Amino acid sequence: MSRPINAQYALRGSGNYDVILALFVAILLISNIGATKLIAFGPIITDGGAYLFPLAYVIGDILSEVYGFKAARRAVMIGFGVLVLAVVVFWLVQISPPAADYHHQKAYEAVVGFVPRLALAGICGYFVGQLLNSYVLVRLKERTLEKKLWVRLLGSTGVGELADTLVFCTIAFYGVLTGWNFLNYVVVGYVYKCAVEIIVMPITYQVCKFVKRREPTYAARGSETDTIAA
Repeated sequence: MSRPINAQYALRGSGNYDVILALFVAILLISNIGATKLIAFGPIITDGGAYLFPLAYVIGDILSEVYGFKAARRAVMIGFGVLVLAVVVFWLVQISPPAADYHHQKAYEAVVGFVPRLALAGICGYFVGQLLNSYVLVRLKERTLEKKLWVRLLGSTGVGELADTLVFCTIAFYGVLTGWNFLNYVVVGYVYKCAVEIIVMPITYQVCKFVKRREPTYAARGSETDTIAA
């Protein structure tokens, strides 16, 4: 079999794309709500989103690797819309007059009332980070084709997570955390997210292979190519 000239991808309307997309959006939404709580493990400061959010980049890598930049960009746009909807709904619930026997308005405002700022941070951070993550991965795949997946995963994660972490931390917690605590939060967040992707990389490899085998339109079976400019 001759070596393919161009990096190729499965069609986004086939196979498992919709399932992966739904999981991607769910992780984004849950993570942004969980991020309303700051967590301290000794001197290490992070937030509740750290439990799940790194997996969004793993799924973003799978979308980019298997379906290409346009499909990953579509997932980012849909996630953006869902997060905006969540912000609007939380805000409407907050400003709606509470029932006479509802005694948790202040508690709701103290927790969910902080969500709009976090959601804005999450929207901006993941929007920039995920697009850069997908862009870098696809560019690297144009050079490496089906080889050196680990280079694509590490390279895209390093760039995407850095942009995501800087944007999110600055919008969400600048002024809330100051000095060393803020720097600690940024560095720990970035290192942690990258470390998670490295740890789960063997799983990402297997999932990519599994999805590729399950996609009848993927490259090895005659799919069309995908370009960033398209």
